[in-house]
Amino acid sequence: MAWNAKTLFGAGDDHSRGFDRRAFLKTVGLVGVAAPFGALSLGSFAATASPPAAAGELKRIKFATNASAICLAPVFVAQEHGIFKKYGLDVELVNFGASTEALLEAIATGKADGGVGMALRWLKALEQGFDVKITAGTHGGCSRLVALKSAGITKLTELKGKTIGISDLASPGKNFFSILLHKEGIDPISDVEWRQYPGELLQLAADKGEIHAIADGDPKAYFWLQDPKYIQIASNLDHGFENRVCCIVGLRGSLIRDDQPTAAALTRALLEAQDWTVAKPQDAARAFLPNAPKGKTVEELVGVLQSQTHNHNPVGADLKTEIALYAQELRDVQVFKQSTDPKDFADRVFADVLTA
Repeated sequence: MAWNAKTLFGAGDDHSRGFDRRAFLKTVGLVGVAAPFGALSLGSFAATASPPAAAGELKRIKFATNASAICLAPVFVAQEHGIFKKYGLDVELVNFGASTEALLEAIATGKADGGVGMALRWLKALEQGFDVKITAGTHGGCSRLVALKSAGITKLTELKGKTIGISDLASPGKNFFSILLHKEGIDPISDVEWRQYPGELLQLAADKGEIHAIADGDPKAYFWLQDPKYIQIASNLDHGFENRVCCIVGLRGSLIRDDQPTAAALTRALLEAQDWTVAKPQDAARAFLPNAPKGKTVEELVGVLQSQTHNHNPVGADLKTEIALYAQELRDVQVFKQSTDPKDFADRVFADVLTA
């Protein structure tokens, strides 16, 4: 059965569409974006929405992110350009380098109030029942499958019987490209071998012929492709995924239940930072520069950001549909349990804080 918005939620169902951010932007004449980065005014959704009045002290928030992931640069934009404060928040950013399960447990148990990360790393962990709710998508893109031109592989179907290098066995790259291989009729479990290496050794493994392709993320994968000896086989912005979210915002369930205005304010601030990044990618590049690969310039980092879709930030029914589609696809490749119902899973892990 082909899974899509109609089969998951029914034709014409406006399920939780009380807050349709993209429709709102169109209504006020601020969106006309065809390419990943089009002309977008800074006076878009979050800037025009009324932030909560900060009566007295700012609300203190601890927010987890990954400082090495350039696609999360908008979080640093929100900090550096006062967007969090505009929404009445005093946010402490925590660079969380531990496992996804440890990060989500930290959020679920109140050691952090929320975080942002890759959907295809988080969703399997959320299937296990962490009290963390997804409130928004932040962007698309940033996972790439690349190979040396000398390997002679130019398309997914040529990977049958080959070895793909990954940084870890639960990586979003492995999960995503398993989905793509499955859609191309290749069993990602029996028809390919996934071989784990430390991230800094993936290129060396390719050079030595130990692997035939590499599944990894930006900024590393983007800069590998600046070397003419590499070719991109696929990314999470092609093969029908051009309009699919990559990274998501997750907040602790107790924050949403006990303090919905703060949950909404934090989500709106992060969405405004996405709009800022679209309008002024140089600001996001400068915010990320201290964590960038050595020697990279602001202009080079802007190139990475513009290869991603930071104007794709689904909320409401659109986001729930994308979560359910991923759940079905992860079940298809045996990452999710066969007993997990995609729609029920999306209902459980999604929270519409913007219309509550």
